Amino acid sequence: RVQLVGSGGGSVQEGGSLTLSCSASGFTIAYCLAWFRQVPGKEREGVASIYTGSSKTYFADSVKGRFAISKDNADNTIYLQMNNLKPEDSATYYCAAAATYNEPWCSTFDPRGMSHWGAGNPVTVSG
Repeated sequence: RVQLVGSGGGSVQEGGSLTLSCSASGFTIAYCLAWFRQVPGKEREGVASIYTGSSKTYFADSVKGRFAISKDNADNTIYLQMNNLKPEDSATYYCAAAATYNEPWCSTFDPRGMSHWGAGNPVTVSG
């Protein structure tokens, strides 16, 4: 059974950095692992994803060049390194997973296709 446990949210000044982590367990086949974020009143937005079969990564345009996603195979943890943070990055961040052999689907950031979710990690960026 897949379980996701996220951690690492917090508050930071504009231009600062934060790293979110998500401990993942129970994988038996290829998965798309992703980070989403949501602010009240808006839809959940995908920001980064990684496909476990190839380690290929995808990023939303709004975070390209500032965010990085990686997976530590030793302890099955995925990380979201967020640099040069902006106030508009403030949101609750969620890690998510979906079992799939369709690697390109991992770039679609479709929350409806994610079958497992971790708890939210609030991130606040002050300007």
